[in-house]
Amino acid sequence: MSRIRIKFCGLRRLRDVEAAVALGVDAIGLILVPASPRAVDFALAARLRASLPPFVSSVLLFKDPDASYVQDAIDAVRPDLLQFHGNESPAFCASFGMPYLKAIAMGGKVSLRGAARRYRSAAALLLDGHAPGGLGGRGEAFDWAAVPKINKPLVLAGGLNAGNVGRGIAMLAPYAVDVSSGIERKPGVKDEAKMGAFVDAVRRAEKKLQAVKR
Repeated sequence: MSRIRIKFCGLRRLRDVEAAVALGVDAIGLILVPASPRAVDFALAARLRASLPPFVSSVLLFKDPDASYVQDAIDAVRPDLLQFHGNESPAFCASFGMPYLKAIAMGGKVSLRGAARRYRSAAALLLDGHAPGGLGGRGEAFDWAAVPKINKPLVLAGGLNAGNVGRGIAMLAPYAVDVSSGIERKPGVKDEAKMGAFVDAVRRAEKKLQAVKR
């Protein structure tokens, strides 16, 4: 492991995207789920994506969308990755010819090894704290100790903040961490101090993990 990647999700304001980029965040998540309080439309998503410099990835988040909706979003925004949070099949997720993340609802009974086998085409599995059928961004954590080792990159999400992300990293050594509500003043409005504190906490935990592995 070289370093823990960081994704900030649910951004709606250009100033928040700019702050995330200044902090060295690796990816920005834009939510295209109308029911979410952090949802953006195609036009806003395209503007935020266009503001990103090279090597900062844009991720579009969907939940049980129609194929035409996903393709229209791809055409409008030109994202780097897709992220699926619903009951999308592996064939559906892979059908757009783009790398994708598959969110796994860890708030209910789930076989992570089974999910890894089923979604073998996914670039990574994103472990979120919500129950099956739900959507992330509610600050819901899950039992990190129950996560088995699998041969797949893991993105740790669900209830993360500057106070607990270090423990999650120490326990799971994930490929990346993903945060939304833990860096907000209110849904869709990020807090620069919380954003900075979160990145600092990840980097401290990363150094400790690297020291242990030496």
